[in-house]
Amino acid sequence: MIIFPAVDLQGGKAVRLRQGRADDTTVFSEDPVATALRWQNQGAKWLHLVDLDGAFQGQGVNTATVRAICRALEIPVQLGGGVRDEAAVRRWLDVGVRRLIIGTLALENPDEFARLCGLFPGRLGVSLDADDGRLKTRGWVEDTGLSVDEALPRLAKAGAAFVVYTDIARDGMQSGVNLPALTRLAETSPIPVIAAGGVSTLADIKALYPLSLSAGLEGAISGRALYEGTLDLPEALAWVAAQKQ
Repeated sequence: MIIFPAVDLQGGKAVRLRQGRADDTTVFSEDPVATALRWQNQGAKWLHLVDLDGAFQGQGVNTATVRAICRALEIPVQLGGGVRDEAAVRRWLDVGVRRLIIGTLALENPDEFARLCGLFPGRLGVSLDADDGRLKTRGWVEDTGLSVDEALPRLAKAGAAFVVYTDIARDGMQSGVNLPALTRLAETSPIPVIAAGGVSTLADIKALYPLSLSAGLEGAISGRALYEGTLDLPEALAWVAAQKQ
């Protein structure tokens, strides 16, 4: 089970939002590269980046920052936020991102998403961001009219390599994970699942861990909890490692 520390980028700073709201932002660091190195130095095996400016504006404005992070790190980086065309995919892969998470494009233009999956096999995942079971796009502000159950089989068939499932109501709220929804998804998804939203304590990691053995859970993303200290990354990594002994 992989624990992905999250670095959310906005205006060149590392921030966190509550429930994806652009007007509820906390700045955690003026130096995202140093923040990324901090998580690597604490033992992270992957880093999760979110380009919030891209998510809300539809275009990446943090390219230089992401390039600097990729160059500074030895661990792989995955990124989501505003990846809505082939040019964006190529730009992020060219600066060193290992794999990308696509939301809006995958749900609104599935044929184009399938084409891109064919061009970049194994490197494109899909973001399923749900509010009370309904999927949202464009920075979580537009309702797709689709449920997870309706969208996932189509996206897997299109070639998505993995899925990041975010429970919007729990994101940044440190309220714990939606275990029933994640269990159902991990047990039925034909592709690996990464949990996001509400991963706030070691208890959440312990609750999710069995799904990495019995179902398709690849890992969990955590942001605010790591910055505010309710989840200790070295402790969580050590606990996961101990289960394998």
